[in-house]
Amino acid sequence: MSEMAEAIRELIQEKGVSEDSVRQTIENAIKAAYKRTFGKMADNCVVKFADDMSDVTVYSRKTIVDGVYDPVTEIELEDALKLSSECEEGDEIDIQIDPKTFERSAVSTGKQAAHQGLSESFKDNLYNEYKDKVGEIIIGYYQRERNGSIYVDLGKVEGVLPVKYQSPRERYEKNDRIKALIVDIKRTNTGLQLVLSRSDPNFVRSIVELEVPEIYDKTVEIHKIVRDAGYRTKIAVFSNREDVDPVGACVGLKGVRIQNVIRELEGEKIDILKYDADPTVFIKNALSPAEVSKVIIMDDDKKQALAIVPDDQFSLAIGKQGQNVRLANRLCDWSIDVKTEEQAAELDLSEISTRMAAESLFSNNASDEVEEISAISELPGVDSRVAAALKEAGYDDIEKFVSAYDDGSVQHIEGVSEADLEAVNKLIHSVVEFVEEEDGEAAPAETSSDGAEEEEYFCPECGAKITLDMTQCPKCGVEFEFEEDEE
Repeated sequence: MSEMAEAIRELIQEKGVSEDSVRQTIENAIKAAYKRTFGKMADNCVVKFADDMSDVTVYSRKTIVDGVYDPVTEIELEDALKLSSECEEGDEIDIQIDPKTFERSAVSTGKQAAHQGLSESFKDNLYNEYKDKVGEIIIGYYQRERNGSIYVDLGKVEGVLPVKYQSPRERYEKNDRIKALIVDIKRTNTGLQLVLSRSDPNFVRSIVELEVPEIYDKTVEIHKIVRDAGYRTKIAVFSNREDVDPVGACVGLKGVRIQNVIRELEGEKIDILKYDADPTVFIKNALSPAEVSKVIIMDDDKKQALAIVPDDQFSLAIGKQGQNVRLANRLCDWSIDVKTEEQAAELDLSEISTRMAAESLFSNNASDEVEEISAISELPGVDSRVAAALKEAGYDDIEKFVSAYDDGSVQHIEGVSEADLEAVNKLIHSVVEFVEEEDGEAAPAETSSDGAEEEEYFCPECGAKITLDMTQCPKCGVEFEFEEDEE
């Protein structure tokens, strides 16, 4: 094998460029040197390679004329006949030239063109190799630090870990191993540079996927990840199989899997929680590790919710500098207000339940169907805890409860306060219509969205009886107005 062929083979192995790229680079370099020698307008250089790339021959392609005007591109017929007896005027003939006759400056120009061509070819090959790896994990070694950014040796390319993509918890020494996420690719004068990140939530996603086989095979899926890099990460997961616990799969036996993730994140706290389509359940889970007593949806359209926690769980639910509730807001896409049970007791939550029940009732005015209910547990918006206690005490029937409430016999039920009883009574009078049967006996209670002409009305705030000609409740003073439904 010739020296040229050996050099080309080494170049292909070292730089990872293709043979065609090397061939094109050499051809461009020779043509650049040719133009430097014979003039910029000299486009008649022809470069031919041996099949095994062991040799290269340079020709000057000239037109046969009778009377030469441009000796660079033309040749006399008489001179051409000396080279080939079959040529005629107007034909083109390739005349071999020796590149060693090129000027020194032309050789330098050729070298520069070759270097630039190989460099661009090398960059293109690297870009094609790494362009599909954005979003993947890569491992390198700490090389140097400049203006806070860390430069990482990745072998063929260089990586940079900008300050904004670093975790504030982490510190590095020279030659430290660094695992990071590729977030971008940049071309530089010296080659290719990969922009890395260790603060991106997708970095945590990739680490968890490596540690949890159930996530890799889609048995368990990650709904969403939110992160305050260096401090806390919340991961909501769900299972596609009923027999697989998504949280347990991510934590692993004795916490082995999640500990590996925490170790990679240099001790960052991680909350693995179960995703639920019900926002009240999801919000309760999102505020972990705090225990939440109850979640109340304040405004479904504006996605505002109230989370009630025991007094000793309040600081845990809020977190340091509001970190826990802030991450829960981002995870659920809800605005969550956290209150203690004592603070919630000062709020008139019965009004919220009544308003929500009334809004739910009157939002269905287009339907003429009437739903018959007889149990307190069937009331829309009723507190499930209170309903369960009343049922256990034998007061689940609505009519029985109303009678007992009026005569005071429903008092002193364990776990049910007077405020709870009053809230249930208000709710009943807000959404329930008592209809008398023909024989004078009371029929089952009905919730109606379209009352009859002789329908009775009650104040949605205090439950007092009102009439159509009133604009203000005679008992509590709340103002209201009646509107007829459009047919």
